[in-house]
Parts: sequence; structure tokens; C-alpha cells
Amino acid sequence: MRLKKIALLVTLGLVSSMTLAQQANYPLPTPAMQAIIDKDTSRFFGDAPADAGPLATDLSPALTPAAIDKAMRKVADWQLPRTMRHLDKIWTSAVLFAGFMAASESSGDPKYRDAMLAMANQFEWKLRTPYPNADDIAVAQTYLELYFQQPSPERIAATRTELDSLINLKTLRPGDERQPWWWCDALFMAPPVWAKMYKATGERKYLDYVHTQWRVTYDLLYDQEEHLYARDASYKSKREANGKKIFWSRGEGWVMGGLARTLDYIPADDPQRPFYIQQLQQMAAKIAQIQGPDGQWHAGLLDPATYPLPETSGASLFVFGMAYGVNHGYLDAKTYRPVIERAWAGLLKNVYADGRLGGIQQTGAEPAFYLPSSSYNYGVGGFLLAAAELKKMAK
Repeated sequence: MRLKKIALLVTLGLVSSMTLAQQANYPLPTPAMQAIIDKDTSRFFGDAPADAGPLATDLSPALTPAAIDKAMRKVADWQLPRTMRHLDKIWTSAVLFAGFMAASESSGDPKYRDAMLAMANQFEWKLRTPYPNADDIAVAQTYLELYFQQPSPERIAATRTELDSLINLKTLRPGDERQPWWWCDALFMAPPVWAKMYKATGERKYLDYVHTQWRVTYDLLYDQEEHLYARDASYKSKREANGKKIFWSRGEGWVMGGLARTLDYIPADDPQRPFYIQQLQQMAAKIAQIQGPDGQWHAGLLDPATYPLPETSGASLFVFGMAYGVNHGYLDAKTYRPVIERAWAGLLKNVYADGRLGGIQQTGAEPAFYLPSSSYNYGVGGFLLAAAELKKMAK
């Protein structure tokens, strides 16, 4: 309540934003950052109230199926009605849809899957077109998962048509010379769609496209010293306030999550498979190395002093990626289980009594400031993916 009262005084001009930051012990969003928060709120991605109420006290960090399931359902059930009131096909929602599908499979509760089926039917199984970029095709991850549950050609027909329009392009689209996956986030959004289409059709061209384009993005953005990805080429020369390279929590999470969601569809005998496994291993080792004592990570991974609040969208995807690695034998369980345990306990510290998951940075391309209450649908999607994979590990 103190934060809410101070925020009101700031609005009235009676207390400066600097005072609020001092009272809160973390930096407040700059006007430019607040403009993004306001835009995200207006587009129903989520919100960041000054006071989100008390934190949850009924969740256990124990890695047992029951405890994990309770946390997963609490967060999913808070998010679901908010999502169904404002459906869209943009990437923010697409990540959440993937999380709901995972939550449905993990919990055995069909309501999450049924909601996704209603969404797909509402959008007639179509993408954002023409020449959809990685963000625009991300929703097809859910279309394809629903297709696998009940194969019906119309569920993937539009997606297949769009992929076929892209497959021979060497650039993002006609008139745009950027490579198709020029930013690291794209490695979560697009590769799983192409890999799932390979499984759905048996046509190798879709998987070959993944191998070609991922390698191009890797060559451009992967830092061989830090074992992390630059968000895009413009960040390779940028530095944090402490002089270190800028590696954005959620950006690295997108890549680790994309690796996990793509590896499932690469055949065991594919000669390119070790390329993806090695990246997961290298990135997991780096992420584990820079984990905070409280089990959490910050928006700017190499400059936690500038970004003191924990950031949960990146952390959720780290947990998802590492748990996936342990579950499939790519990461050593003895080494990574303690990292995952600390991370999960840290994540639960950001869940509110009503099920809101806080600590999610607003949309953007780099580390930024936000309130502890900040909650957006893509971060919830990452959390649900993490919980579902963690539950497999717990079993």
C-alpha cells in the first residue's frame, strides 16, 4: 500500500519519481519505458499496477508433482479469463498459448486446451500475413499441436501455405534485406513451427530450412566467448553501465526455450542435432554461472546492480530449457538440479496471492525498468512451460 500511495503522490506532483525510487529501492521506468508499458497495457498484453496486493503464501518450492501442479494451475487460472477476453494472434499471445497447451497436457485438465481450440477456430487457423515474420507465425505452434491431437488438414493448411511462400526467400521478405531470423527472439518463435511442420508432413524441406536459418542467425549473433546471443547485430558493440556486454535476460531465454521446443522434432540421427545440443549445454552453463544467490536473474544479465529487480520471463525460460536438458540427458542432473531448484523457488517469490506472476519486463529489445507487479502474457507462457517441464523432472 505504501508504494501505491507514493505513486499517487507522484501523479499529483507532490512527490518526485526519484523519491518513489528511493522508497522502493529500485529504479522506476523512464518516460520512454513507461510509454511502452502503457502501450502494452492498452493492447491487453498485461499490466503493472502500483499495488497488486499480497504475495502468495500457499505455494511450496518443493519439486514434487503436486506442489508444481498447484503453482502452475494458480498462475494459469489467473491468466486464462484475461486472455480469452482479448484474443489475438500476435507473438505475445502465441507464447502464452504454447504455455496453456503444456499446462493442459501436464495437469490433465482439458480446459486450457479447449480454450486454445476455441482460439484457433476463432482465427480460422490463419496467421498474420502476408510474408509473416517469426513473430507472426508463432501462433502456429499451437495450431500444429492441436493438429497432432486431431489431424485435420484445415488446421495446418494456411500455415503450410505461408511457410511455402517463405521457404525460398533468402531475406525477411521482398524489399527487406534482413535475414529471416535477424533477432534472437525469433529462435523461439519460428523454428518450432517449421520443425513441427516437418513432423506433420514428413517433408524434409521444412527441417532443412530450420538448419539453414538457425546457422545464419548463430553466425551473426552468438558470442563465442560468453556463450550467449546478442539480441540483434546492433547490440554486439553496445555495453552496460558497468562496461560489460549487453545480454538481455528474456532474449537468452527465448533462445534456450527455442532450443528445447525444436530439439523434440529433430531426428536422433540428424547430423545437425549435436549443433543444437551443444548450444543448450553452453548457454545453460553460462546461465547457471551467473545465477544470483536468491536463485534469480536480472533483466541485464551481466549488470544486476543496474537492474536490481528479478526478471521472471527470462528466468522461466531458463528453468524450462534446463529442465528439458536434464530430462533428455543433455545436461547433468547432479549439476543442474540444484540450479533449477533455486530458480523455481525464486520464481515462486514473484507469484501474488491471486495468481498474478510479477516481475515480467514489458516488451522491448533490451534490459529495462519495471514494477514488481509487472505481468504480461508471454512471461506467463514461459512460466507454464517451465512448470510443465519441471513436473516431468520431478516425476
